Amino acid sequence: MVELEKETETAELQRMVAAEEQRARLTAQVHNFMEVCWEKCVDKPGSKLDSRTETCLANCVNRFIDTTLSITHRFAQIIQKGGH
Repeated sequence: MVELEKETETAELQRMVAAEEQRARLTAQVHNFMEVCWEKCVDKPGSKLDSRTETCLANCVNRFIDTTLSITHRFAQIIQKGGH
């Protein structure tokens, strides 16, 4: 009985670690994406965005949202299948 409890705890801990690793990867991707959008869209920071910069940032954010939703959906599928 004790062995089964240890195995259950170990499996749960492994799932938690995997979820944290996935979150860390996603966070790193977010930072990378933000850096790419900034470099791509912002020529020089100012007190106001011009329309080209604003459009570029909006498109970049929309792609980011789409990508995030896709990744989140995929992670949910992996978790539902037990991490496989």
